[in-house]
Amino acid sequence: MEALLMSTGVVALAEIGDKTQLLAFVLAARFKRPVPIILGILAATIVNHSMAGALGAWITSVLSPATLRWVVGLGFLGMAVWTLIPDKIDDEDTQVKGRWGVFGTTLIAFFLAEMGDKTQIATVAMAAHYPNPVLVVVGTTLGMLIADVPAVFVGDRFAKKIPMRLVHGIAAAMFAAMGVFALLKLDGL
Repeated sequence: MEALLMSTGVVALAEIGDKTQLLAFVLAARFKRPVPIILGILAATIVNHSMAGALGAWITSVLSPATLRWVVGLGFLGMAVWTLIPDKIDDEDTQVKGRWGVFGTTLIAFFLAEMGDKTQIATVAMAAHYPNPVLVVVGTTLGMLIADVPAVFVGDRFAKKIPMRLVHGIAAAMFAAMGVFALLKLDGL
């Protein structure tokens, strides 16, 4: 249960102000059709985070426990620093052709935007850290939806009222704590 709760919380916080959340704002403003946008976000996240979870699980099978502890611990510390750097959305992230419809456009745009993104890397690290990568993927997917679904419905007005530095600081602190715990072997690794 810890894997589910931690991955949900960490990704929900890390996603606030992330480029994929900004993409949700843009798609909502462009298409004004929340249901296919949310379904596209869900499908893209499931595929993307399942691949990340599988990679994290595979990493645990090829690294010794001591090496894995250092990789995961340092990875979490790196994520803490990365979380403090604000994301920007590029015009090319929003320029997927509309011929795929709202769902297809969202699916493709979100899948591509999430490749190598903070939350995908966090999913790899947490899947390597926790013994049940399926719970991690469910949690990270839920975290994405917690952050992105409101973005689809309330748009940019809500984003301007969120204290981004505070949210990013909390997410960074969570990543840093997980990194320190892993390095000090306080969590069973």
